[in-house]
Amino acid sequence: MKQLFSKDLWHLPAFMKNSKIRLIAFFLLAMSLVCAVMAFLVNPILGLIILVMVVLTVVVASFTLKAITEDTNEYISDLSYRIKRGEQEALIKMPIGILFLNERNEVEWVNPYLQQYFGNNEVLGKPLAEIDAELAKLVAENRENKKPIEVSWGQYKLQLLIQKDIHAIYLMDITHYAEIQQHDLDTNVVIGQVFLDNYDEITQSLNDKAVSNLSNYVTNELSNWAKKYQMYLKRIDDDHFFILAYSSVLKRLEDNKFKILDRIRERTSKQNLPLTLSIGISYGDDDLALLAKIAQSNLDLALGRGGDQVVVKTPDGEARFYGGKTNPMEKRTRVRARMISQALQELMNQTDQIFVMGHKQPDMDSVGACLGIRRIAAMNQKKCWIVLDQEKLHSDVARLMDELGQYPEIKGTVLTPEEAEEKATEQSLLIMVDHSKPSISASEELYQQLSNRVMVIDHHRRGEEFPENPILVYIEPYASSTCELITEMFEYQSRESEPINKIEATAMLTGIIIDTKSFTLRTGTRTFDAASYLRSVGADSVLVQHFMKENVNNFLQRNHLIDRVEFVGNRVALCVGEKDKVYDPVTAAQAADSLLNVSGVDASFVVTRRADGRIGISARSNGEANVQVVMEQLGGGGHLSNAATQLSEVTIEEARAQLLDVIQQHEE
Repeated sequence: MKQLFSKDLWHLPAFMKNSKIRLIAFFLLAMSLVCAVMAFLVNPILGLIILVMVVLTVVVASFTLKAITEDTNEYISDLSYRIKRGEQEALIKMPIGILFLNERNEVEWVNPYLQQYFGNNEVLGKPLAEIDAELAKLVAENRENKKPIEVSWGQYKLQLLIQKDIHAIYLMDITHYAEIQQHDLDTNVVIGQVFLDNYDEITQSLNDKAVSNLSNYVTNELSNWAKKYQMYLKRIDDDHFFILAYSSVLKRLEDNKFKILDRIRERTSKQNLPLTLSIGISYGDDDLALLAKIAQSNLDLALGRGGDQVVVKTPDGEARFYGGKTNPMEKRTRVRARMISQALQELMNQTDQIFVMGHKQPDMDSVGACLGIRRIAAMNQKKCWIVLDQEKLHSDVARLMDELGQYPEIKGTVLTPEEAEEKATEQSLLIMVDHSKPSISASEELYQQLSNRVMVIDHHRRGEEFPENPILVYIEPYASSTCELITEMFEYQSRESEPINKIEATAMLTGIIIDTKSFTLRTGTRTFDAASYLRSVGADSVLVQHFMKENVNNFLQRNHLIDRVEFVGNRVALCVGEKDKVYDPVTAAQAADSLLNVSGVDASFVVTRRADGRIGISARSNGEANVQVVMEQLGGGGHLSNAATQLSEVTIEEARAQLLDVIQQHEE
């Protein structure tokens, strides 16, 4: 008995050697012995039987637990062996490339899975840059990253993780999953709308046979184009088509720069029927209704910029523009002018007061347009306030404001932005003239206050920045000026009301003359009609010349800029002002205009520092080059032949470098 307890009991399984379990075992054994002793006292035979049973139980339990321990130990040993072997097998055979480098970036070890990517080349002991320069560059660029990142290595897509402390590199091949993801992206739905810009204007003077031939030609060209790029094309109306395609097709179209626009324009021009297209395309969302809405919005944007171009945009992304190489064609009907005039009258009748404002640092077209709207409001018995910051006005506008001193009824309607903000109510109407970007308005705060009651009248090509909820939009990029558009509205006003007076007519005529550079740029038949009307109601040509006179400082400053001209290639003139000198933006624009008079110059750019610290760029062209797209890439906008931008937090030299980069891209 003594030997049993002293030997076999201590061969219990390892888990029985736990102090608590051992204490419980001893307690149970002690209780059994106490029971046996008490049984001896009561009945020796009974005590002997109980003692034998206790001993047998202990012996059986001991051998049973010993067997269990041996099985457990064998299982644990086998499991440990399998785990270690699995670790070794995984390290060598798992589908993850493992590479160990030494301090000199030489390969110390590579597992067989990664070796297959190197082929039969010997890699051990060699610098990684010598084995594969591309992989070495990826490792060097991402050595500090502590999380896995996706990289491209040759034809493979990999997930790369670097353990810098042990110089270990892990590479997981995710090419298959990347291909699946790319296929999913390539098959995203793209919705587009195609519009024939001037189809109605061209066909209204043609006979039925010519209209049919033109329609068949356009349909065949677009159908062949759609077939080539595997798109679905459906004609909705005489001048309207619907497109359905995949994202992969859109990429090919963008790489091709939508040459279909040039093809149709050039071929129809040879037949003296210069037809142009506008296309709005949207993609990047699963909601087809939203994509259709964005496509229509993009088409409106293309038309607002003058047509003959494509606008591609996702719901949340920035718009990309293609085309826009031609000046917009003048419409041959005044129907829209009459409709806009009537709609404006209705809006004025529904409001308590009207606020009209141009852009910051206004020119004569902006101020003249404000005066024209004020007169239309007076014709409809409505109070109209002109919002104008009269500080730092250019010389022509300053002379106009001095002249308005003789017209107190007009001068009294000119408010500062702060005064306008105080007067505005929820029923007020805001009319933005000569611009459509809220960020360049005379009072952006007033726009925010009346953002749901805004009308836009402008002759510049529409940009991506635009009022969110305009009540009425009248943008005609073919027009010479905003003053021309507003002058046409007077024809549809009441004959019983007081007509436009001399100072208003003169200001508007000055705006037209300045914007057309004395009727040499962007001038159509309706421009001369508008100028003729203004002369007939009292516009003073002598006063126009007075407004347009330059002061000595501006004259010298303009000539100073022109004296600094340099030529980029054969057809681009560039002037860069002195880095610490502030130039008047109007003077810079005049310098850009003057450079177009140089033989062989198709486009001119003037880069100067403005009073607000920003760098301004004025761009002009004779119509052969599209300066608008150049300025848009630098955050600005305007016309094909007249555009500008302002750059913040850059130096003159940096602005010049950015401009040259963009010019180079467009030349290529």
